[in-house]
Amino acid sequence: MAARRYDPERRQRIIDAAIRVVGAKGLAGLSHRTVAAEADVPLGSTTYHFKTLDELMVAALRQANEGFAKVIAAHGALEDPRADLAGELAGLMGEWLAGDRTGVELEYELYLAALRRPALRPVAAEWVQDLAEPLARRTDPVTARALVALVDGICLQVLLTGASYDEGYAREVLGRVIG
Repeated sequence: MAARRYDPERRQRIIDAAIRVVGAKGLAGLSHRTVAAEADVPLGSTTYHFKTLDELMVAALRQANEGFAKVIAAHGALEDPRADLAGELAGLMGEWLAGDRTGVELEYELYLAALRRPALRPVAAEWVQDLAEPLARRTDPVTARALVALVDGICLQVLLTGASYDEGYAREVLGRVIG
């Protein structure tokens, strides 16, 4: 009997592979089998680490959600009470949407999958909360939630229409909500 190979990075490789599969084939292309092939691991490894496809999607969404969070964390602007909040938030959105949009599209595809997959809803709610919290420190909880909804709406419109991101427009409408 062959000894089992210790592979502490396997779970992470499976999550990374799931994100690549969704990026290439969409959610419809995601299965334990396609992820195992992409990660170059036995099929049993994917089902060992993630009993269901929903568990795998939760892990992938949680990791994908880190994209915008990293953009925000890299800038302290949302925390600075002297900074123009509308301008800073519009700039952060522009940075997030700049260049290759595959990562952003993937985040939204997994985020919107929560509509049909209840297991993903808590993770989608975490994304909303993680953005609303720093905004609420600068505004109030209701305005913060409105700003998150507006960010989602602007980003989805840009992604769905293929239009260029208009930072000036975003700054203006965010400013109107902030008051």
